[in-house]
Order: sequence, then structure tokens, then C-alpha cells
Amino acid sequence: MSDRCGWAGPDDIYIDYHDTEWGVPEWDSRALWEKLILDGFQAGLSWITILKKRDNFRAAFAGFDPATIATWGEPEVTRLLQNPGIIRHRGKIEATITNAQAYLEIDDFSALCWSYVGGAPIQNRFETLADVPAATDISTRFSKDLKKMGFKFCGPTIVYAWMQACGLVNDHLVTCPRRPVCAALSPAT
Repeated sequence: MSDRCGWAGPDDIYIDYHDTEWGVPEWDSRALWEKLILDGFQAGLSWITILKKRDNFRAAFAGFDPATIATWGEPEVTRLLQNPGIIRHRGKIEATITNAQAYLEIDDFSALCWSYVGGAPIQNRFETLADVPAATDISTRFSKDLKKMGFKFCGPTIVYAWMQACGLVNDHLVTCPRRPVCAALSPAT
């Protein structure tokens, strides 16, 4: 695919992620939560690191079942800290448990997430990667609200990257062939 977003390459795993998943509107609450957790683990690292370990994360974290993870304590944290297939960061592992507990307190996580963008993806029209912000007023407000609900590792930059990945915003560049594909998936089109 020529003219795809410049960050998508040269590794095949990045290209496949860009061409099939990134920016596609996600409506499933559990999938949105999983992606938020993975974006939290990505903080300070490259996204390709997470992509390469994503299956390991799913296995280690019980398929990202919040009801299971919410019951975990120190034995599970210790087990996960010994797992070389994931990012072994105590704070991020403990935040995942806390975030599972916070998630379970929300009636409809998908509805909550989509309420920040009016129920449909924001269709940005960025021409270059330099035009794409690291965070926005919406991601800053959403981040603050998530923290008030008990979430951790969800700063404005993490939240914006997650919003891009989950298609709450369409940040494919105007020259990218995936931009109109993702735009067509919006209920507002």
C-alpha cells in the first residue's frame, strides 16, 4: 500500500497492524479495555514491542478478562514479573489489576469511551506526521476522568494513542489509503 502513514513500516507486523487494525472503530467494551491496558504497557517503549508480545500478554493476563484480573493480588504480580514474554514492570502490572477493578465499576465502557467523541470517530485531516498531536483537549479531559474513576497509566498521551488505535479519532494521513476505509466505518458517514 503506497502512501500509508509513515510510522507503519518497515516491519511486516507494523504494516499489517496499520493496514488491518489501527484506526478501525472499536465498539466492544472488553476490547477497548484491553487496548487501553496495552497502550499503558507501551509507555516509554516502542509500539512494535507490544505488538510482538501481544499474544504473550493475552495468555499471561487471562485473555484480558477484567473479572478475573480484578481478583489478582501479589502472587499473580510475582508470577507476571517472572514472565519474559511480557513487559515486566511492577507498576504497570499492578495498574492492570487496579484498572480491571475500575472497569468493572463502569456500566458500559464502550458508551463511556465513545461519549467523549460524540458517538462517532473524529475525522481529522492531517497531511504529515508532524501535524498529528501527541495529546488533545479531549484526551486530556478523558485521561483526568479515567484517573478519577481509579484508572492508572492513562495519561493524555497514552489516551490519545489509544483513541487513534481504537478509531475514536481517524488520524490516518490524508494521503493514506486506509483513511477513507476507516472513515467509511463511522456511523456518522
